[in-house]
Amino acid sequence: MKVLDLLCAHGHGFEGWFGSEDDFQSQLARGLVQCPMCASADIRKALSAPRLNLRSNQGSGPDQPTAAPHPPASTGKDAALASVPAELQAAWLQLSRRIIANTEDVGTRFAQEARRMHHGEIEERGIRGQATAQEAAQLLDEGIAVLPLALPAAAKESLQ
Repeated sequence: MKVLDLLCAHGHGFEGWFGSEDDFQSQLARGLVQCPMCASADIRKALSAPRLNLRSNQGSGPDQPTAAPHPPASTGKDAALASVPAELQAAWLQLSRRIIANTEDVGTRFAQEARRMHHGEIEERGIRGQATAQEAAQLLDEGIAVLPLALPAAAKESLQ
C-alpha cells in the first residue's frame, strides 16, 4: 500500500492510498483522483517523508528507533500557522457534511421554497440548493435569511 500526500491546484492538501505508483498514475490519468475540498482533478504529489519500520521481532529493545527520524518540527508561531490549513479543511468538510445530512436539496427551486416557508405556505425545514445572485439579493430584500455556501463535492458522498 502506498500512502501519498497530495495537493490540488488550489493548494488543498490531502492523503491518498494506492496499491502502487502505477495504480496512482493510472487513476490520476483517468481523472479519478480528486480533491475532497473542491473536486479539482488537477492533482500533484507533495513532498513527504517516508516512514520506515526498522523494528524487527528479534532483539529490539525499548531504546531502538521504530521509524526513520522525521525532520525537526517547527516551533512557536510557525508550527501554529503550518497546522491551520489542514485543520480548517477538515473542520469545513465536517461542517459541510453536517449541513448536507440535515438539509434537503431542493436544487434550483431554492428561492421559491424559501419564499413559501417564509410566507407560511409550507412547513419550515432546512433546505439547500442553487439560487442566482439576483435571487439571493431579492430574498434578502424580502427579509428572508439566506447564506451562500460553496459545499465541497466530497461532502456530498462518502469517501473511501
